[in-house]
Amino acid sequence: QVQLVESGGGLVQAGGSLRLSCAASGRTVTYTMGWFRQAPGKERDFVASITWRGDNTGYADSVKGRFIISRDNAKNTVYLQMNSLKPGDTAVYYCAAAQAGSTWSGGYWGQGTQVTVSS
Repeated sequence: QVQLVESGGGLVQAGGSLRLSCAASGRTVTYTMGWFRQAPGKERDFVASITWRGDNTGYADSVKGRFIISRDNAKNTVYLQMNSLKPGDTAVYYCAAAQAGSTWSGGYWGQGTQVTVSS
């Protein structure tokens, strides 16, 4: 069984930075890891993903050039460095893990961490 625990959320002014962490228990070294976010009244959207070797990353257009996803397999942790934050980035951010070739909905999810960006 895999459990994911996010941390690092909070309140930040526009233009600021935050780094989210997702600590995984269980064997997730070979899993693709991702970050999603859900703003109030909206659907959960993809933000970024990283393969288990860390050699392939993907980003939503809205965060390209501002967010960086990384992972440390020795620590079973994935990170999301968020720079140049905008009020539109305000959302609950969720960490997810999925086996290669599987869908995110069939994987594991954390409980989420709130990120609020003030203007």
